[in-house]
Amino acid sequence: MNREMQLRRRIKALTWLFIIGLVLSGATAIPLRWELDSLIKLWDAEELGSQAAADLDFVTLWLFQVRNALDMVEYTNPFLAYGTDWLAFGHFVIAIAFVGALRDPVRNRWLFDFGLIACALVIPYALVFGAVRGIPFWWRLIDCSFGVSGFLPLWLCRKWAKQLAELRLEAS
Repeated sequence: MNREMQLRRRIKALTWLFIIGLVLSGATAIPLRWELDSLIKLWDAEELGSQAAADLDFVTLWLFQVRNALDMVEYTNPFLAYGTDWLAFGHFVIAIAFVGALRDPVRNRWLFDFGLIACALVIPYALVFGAVRGIPFWWRLIDCSFGVSGFLPLWLCRKWAKQLAELRLEAS
C-alpha cells in the first residue's frame, strides 16, 4: 500500500471515530432521566437512597442530588430540557461538518484546526462554568476528558493531512 493510501485510511478511521464520538455524546443529552436511573442502578446505589446523606459516598450523593434536581425541573419546568435537546443538535451538526474532512482531508484541513480549538476550549469552559454552576471538581474533570480524548485523533488527522498535502505537491 502506498503512503497516500495509508494516510487516507488513517485519517478516515480517526475522523469516523471523532464523528461517532460526537454523535454518541450528543445522543446522551436527550434521555437524561433514563441515563441517570441506569447509572444509579449500575452504581448499585438505588438501595442506598434511604440512608443518611453522611453515610453515602460522594458519587452516590451527587447522583441522588442530580436526580432530585432533574425530577424537580421535569415537574415544574419541563421546557428546560429543550436546552439539552439543542445541545444534542449542536453535536450532530458539528459531526456532519466533519464529513467534509472525510471527503477531502487536505482541502478541509481547517476542520481539524476547528476541532482542535473546540477540544482545547472544553477544558477552561468546563472548569470555569462548572465551578459557577456548582459542579463537583471530579465531574468537571470527566467533562474535560472529552476535550482531551477528542484532541489526540484530530491532532493526528491534522498532521497526516499536512503530510498528504506534501505528497500531492511532490507528485505534481
